[in-house]
Amino acid sequence: MKWLLSLLLLFVVGIGFAQLPLIHAHNDYQKTEPLTNALRNKVFSIEADVYLFNGELRVAHDKNELTTAPTLDALYLRPISERMILHKNLISIDSNYLPVLMIDIKENGKGVLAKLLENLNAYPSSFSRIDNPNAVQVVISGDRGPVSAWKDYPNIILFDGRPNEVYDSTALRKLAFISDSYVNYSSPADSIDNRLQRVARKVHDMNKLLRIWAIPDNPGSWDHLRHLGVDIINTDKVTECRNYFSKGNKQ
Repeated sequence: MKWLLSLLLLFVVGIGFAQLPLIHAHNDYQKTEPLTNALRNKVFSIEADVYLFNGELRVAHDKNELTTAPTLDALYLRPISERMILHKNLISIDSNYLPVLMIDIKENGKGVLAKLLENLNAYPSSFSRIDNPNAVQVVISGDRGPVSAWKDYPNIILFDGRPNEVYDSTALRKLAFISDSYVNYSSPADSIDNRLQRVARKVHDMNKLLRIWAIPDNPGSWDHLRHLGVDIINTDKVTECRNYFSKGNKQ
C-alpha cells in the first residue's frame, strides 16, 4: 500500500499556495507540439480527447475528424514510453516531475476503458506506479461510467470527479482530483467568487485538488482563480501561463 499512499500525496501537494502553480494543458493534442510543449513547461496534467474508432483509440475533438485522427498510442503512449526509456524510468531529467495524462472519453466509456487498459498494459513501466513509482498517472474524465463501477478498475487509472457527486471511501481512493465548468459559477455575477470559494473548501476538505475548465483564459483570471482556491489552472496558453507564473506572479 505504500505506493498508493505516495500516489495520493501527489494530488494533495498542490493545495498550499506556496507550491508552484499547477497547469492543465487543455486539448493539448490540438497544439503545435503535442506532449512536447506541455512537458517542456512542466504542466501538471495533459488532456487528450479520445474515441474508440475501428478498434483503435483515436485522439480528436469531434467525430467527423476520426478517419484522419492520430491514435492515442502514436500521439501519447508510445512517445511517453520512449521518454521513460531515455530517462531511465523518468519522464524527464527532473526526477520530481510526475505529470498526469488525462483521457477525456467523448463517448462509449466502457468500451474505451477496456481498450485503454489493453494499451496501457503494453507499457507497464511507463503507466503503472506498481512497476515504476515515477510512472505517468492516467486519469479518466468525460464518459467515466458510474462512480460505483470505479472500484472494478485497476489503479493504473484514476478518475476525475465532480463537486456534486457523492463518494464512499472506496471511490475516494479512485479519485484523482475534482473538476467543474466555470459556466456553473458564472451567474449571477456577484456570487461567482463566493460559490467558487465554497466548492474549493469542500474539495480541499476531501484532500483533493480543484480544476475549473472553460475559464476566462488570461493572466488576471488565472491569478484570481488561484486566490479563490482553484488549484489547477486550465489553459490553452500553456507557455504564456507558465512564463507568467515563473515571473513571480504566484499569489
